[in-house]
Amino acid sequence: MARDSCHTVVIGGGQAGLAVSYHLGHHGCEHVILERHRVAEHWRSQRWDTLTFQFPNWTLQLPGYAYHGPDPDGFAPRDEVVRFIESYANLIQAPLRCGTSVTALRQRPGSARFLVETEDGTIEAANVVVATGPYQRPAIPQALAAAMGSVFQIHSSHYRNPAALPPGAVLIVGSGASGCQIAEDLLPSGRRVYLAAGAHRPVPRRYRGRDFAFWEFALGEFDRTVEHRPPERVSPLLTGVNGGYDLNLRRLAQNGVVLIGHVVQGEGGKLSLAPDLRATLLRGDQWYTQFTKAVDEHVQQNGLDAPEDEGTRERLPDPQEASTSILELDLRAAGITSVIWASGFQYDFGWLQLPVFAAMGADQTSTPIHRRGITQVPGLYFVGLPWLSKRKSSLLAGVGEDAAFLATHIKLRT
Repeated sequence: MARDSCHTVVIGGGQAGLAVSYHLGHHGCEHVILERHRVAEHWRSQRWDTLTFQFPNWTLQLPGYAYHGPDPDGFAPRDEVVRFIESYANLIQAPLRCGTSVTALRQRPGSARFLVETEDGTIEAANVVVATGPYQRPAIPQALAAAMGSVFQIHSSHYRNPAALPPGAVLIVGSGASGCQIAEDLLPSGRRVYLAAGAHRPVPRRYRGRDFAFWEFALGEFDRTVEHRPPERVSPLLTGVNGGYDLNLRRLAQNGVVLIGHVVQGEGGKLSLAPDLRATLLRGDQWYTQFTKAVDEHVQQNGLDAPEDEGTRERLPDPQEASTSILELDLRAAGITSVIWASGFQYDFGWLQLPVFAAMGADQTSTPIHRRGITQVPGLYFVGLPWLSKRKSSLLAGVGEDAAFLATHIKLRT
C-alpha cells in the first residue's frame, strides 16, 4: 500500500474537524481531513426526518462564519444544518478526503511520528487531531435488549419516521431530548407510545422574554469549565419543532404518552419496571426550578429589563401513572411491536492504538485522557468531545474555542 505524508492529519469532517482546519489554515499548517463518509455525516444519517436544531439559529456559529438568514431566533431543520456545515467547508476550502475510513492509528516504531492507516493507504504525520465526535457507538444495554423478546428494536440514531416502524405500539427507553422528541413525532401517527423514563432535565423553551440558550450563555453555564463540571450531568429537554415550545414528561403524558419507570429486567418480552416515575418527575421539577431561580437572581442582580413570566411557573398535573406505578409491562399484551433505544452513545476508539485511554464510568468505557484536548502522547489531540474544556466544547457555538487553542499548540510544535 502507498504511504503518504502530511504535517497534520485531522480525523473527522464534522463541525469539530472543520473548525480545527480553519485555524490550522490561518497558521499556515499543512493538513488534511479524513472523513469516513460525507461532511456532517452524523447530521445526515443519524437524525430523524423532522429533527430541528435544539438551539436558536443565532447559535449556528463556526470560526469565521455564522448564520446570516432571516430568522435568527428560529430553529433550523436538520437539512439546513447540513447545508450550513457544507457551506462552511466550502468557504474555508477545507482539504477534505471524503470516503476515507481510518482503520488504525499508531506510532511508527522508534519514532514520534504517527502512522494513520486507511483503506486507501497509510499517511505519516507529525500531528493527529481526533475529531470523530461523541456519537460513535449506540449504547444499548445488551441484557435488556435480549429481554425484549422478538420485537423490532432500533437505536434512536436509526429512527427516521413512524412509517418505518412495524404497525403497533412503541416503547421508547430513555427520556432525554431524543426519546421525548421521538415520542412526540410518533403521536400524530395514532400509535400508542410508552416511555420508560429516567433522568431528565425539563427547562422552559423561553423564559422572561428570552430563549433558554440566551440565559445559559448569560449565566455563564456554557462557559463552565471541566474543573467545575457538576456531578450530575443531564442535558436539557429542548425542541425546536414548530418554533420551539416547552418539552417535558408531563406534557407528553397530557398528549397521550404512557409514562413508566425505568426498565429493571425482563425475559421474553415481559418487563419489570422500577416504581420511580414520581421521583423522576420531582427531580425534573427541581431542575426546572433551579434554572428559573438562577435567571431571576441574574435579572435582579444586573437590573435587566426582563418582565416576569408567571405562565412558565405553572406545573401540569402528575399523570395517573405517577401514583399507580406500573410495575410490569408485557410487550405482547400491550401490543408493542417496536422498541426504540434512546439510551445515548459510547465512545469507540478501538482503532486508536496509543496509551491515552482509561476505563471510566459505570460501564467502564474506554475514555480519552487529556487536558483541554492535549494528550500525554506529543502531537496527539482530541477535539469536539463533551466537556473537552468547557460545557460548550461539543456545541457548534463552542467548538471553535478549543479548535483555536489546539491549532495554536500544533503551530508552536513546528
